[in-house]
Amino acid sequence: MDHLITVNLKVNGTDVTKSVEPRTHLVDFLRNELSLTGSHAGCEHGVCGACTVLVDGEIVRGCLTLACQLEGAHVQTVEGLTESGAIADLQTAFHQRNSLQCGYCTPGMLVCASALMDEHPQASREEIREYLSGNYCRCTGYEAIVDAIESTMKNRAAGKALAGEDA
Repeated sequence: MDHLITVNLKVNGTDVTKSVEPRTHLVDFLRNELSLTGSHAGCEHGVCGACTVLVDGEIVRGCLTLACQLEGAHVQTVEGLTESGAIADLQTAFHQRNSLQCGYCTPGMLVCASALMDEHPQASREEIREYLSGNYCRCTGYEAIVDAIESTMKNRAAGKALAGEDA
């Protein structure tokens, strides 16, 4: 049996202290210890993006990051972004454009798109595609996802946070 390591971190603004096995990946920690099931363990090799979360504001693959590496870190999951309202307009755009189809990749896409919009709020379609290149979607062909992100960016730039029509 592995020796347990105590980790103190902040998840979606809440202080968390848990003892974990050293080999526990962040995505498993979030799902199994905190019941935050938005992040998915897809490929477990860091290539699909289904486990995408933000750690100290940076995009991180939860399947490649060990929970014990996050002492003092601030983790934001899709649940935290949703509860804060930070991505309400983006979620509406995903729904309106049928960008979520099966939904398996959607949480990772939303987290990644949120980071993009914070970092580069006037990204071109090509830049959006490049930014999302580590998040795989087998259902949509990406066109609807890019449309949703682009329209959300345009609406935000125009001051229409929850606009239902295209900008």
